[in-house]
Amino acid sequence: MFTAAVLAFASCKKSTPVKTEPQQDLSPVHILLTSDAHYGITRPAFRGATTVDAHTTNAAMIASMNTLPAVTLPSDGAFEAGQKINYIDYMFQAGDVANRMEVSAKVQPATVSWNQFNTDYIQGLTVKGKDGNKAGICVVPGNHDVSNAIGYYAAMSPLTDATSMANLYNRAFNPVTPISATSFVYNTNRVNYSRDIAGVHFCFMQMWPDSTVRIWLKSDLDKVNAKTPVILVCHDQPAVVPNHFTNPNGNHLINNTDKFDNVLDEVYKDAKVSSGATAVTTIEQRNMVAFLKQHTNIKAWLHCHVHESRFYTYTGVDNDVQINAVSIDSPMKGLTSAADETKLCYDFATLDPKTMTLTVRECFWDTDPTNANAAIKWGAPYIINLK
Repeated sequence: MFTAAVLAFASCKKSTPVKTEPQQDLSPVHILLTSDAHYGITRPAFRGATTVDAHTTNAAMIASMNTLPAVTLPSDGAFEAGQKINYIDYMFQAGDVANRMEVSAKVQPATVSWNQFNTDYIQGLTVKGKDGNKAGICVVPGNHDVSNAIGYYAAMSPLTDATSMANLYNRAFNPVTPISATSFVYNTNRVNYSRDIAGVHFCFMQMWPDSTVRIWLKSDLDKVNAKTPVILVCHDQPAVVPNHFTNPNGNHLINNTDKFDNVLDEVYKDAKVSSGATAVTTIEQRNMVAFLKQHTNIKAWLHCHVHESRFYTYTGVDNDVQINAVSIDSPMKGLTSAADETKLCYDFATLDPKTMTLTVRECFWDTDPTNANAAIKWGAPYIINLK
């Protein structure tokens, strides 16, 4: 159950929308990227055990993250190559804190899942930033978090539990009177917020920049210098899936016939079905790309949902835009790592304010399942030019 103790949790470090950190501080910013913790489910195997719960797996990943300040980066020729990490300033978690509470999968209530996330992430991540303070944690909602709050077309127990969404809202905005799972109102308590970090404007969005989120996003970006680099952080990939949109049929409600999740406000326009050959998001992506073209300082997109570790360039359905994208692995549902735990990874990103580049490296943290203290292995660096 939500309690006032949430206020004591370390939240993402805040600043006003238009001011950046002091320009004289040009030291690199170190950021951890992870997503899709999916508390409430199990993975097939982990470190010699089978059917391993999310609490065990996520806690092990956080334990690996806590060792990073003593780790030396690989000699890969990229920024800070061969240097000791020393500090971690932020963690970005891209959603699906709690798995959807489906009866058929016997998934636990979101309240239990949030409490485990609090223990493992908010309390368990002990690394500190270059300022000596505990690393800030910025989290956005995933489709499972939203579905737990508003309901789903398959049976859930309880029918709804908004604990994750309420706590994510409180962490983002720190309201004088925190909201609870019972006082959470989905239509008004949206988790869209921004932070300025070392001259870069990070926009943390609920799910995906659909037509409703873009209203907030435009208002936010209107306060930012057009030359300031912007990075979008949300759960869904740019090539968003059809079923996340609002049901275009009948009264637009969530139902087991149409199978739309309604986790995005925008009504689906391309078809009337949520899956199959005709279920595409051409119209939705084109409208979103038009927005990207109007805001050319948007340089990168960090996401998950596809549970895949991948660096790529999003070009839109018409190949008329170029946005650097980082897709993040899941400790529970990894496209590759669910079957091969040696491929489990989170990302270590370094923001260099001097050159305005973001260097992202994969951290493979379970390379030897028989040895929890085995050294991290590094993937090839991905360099994003933010200028």
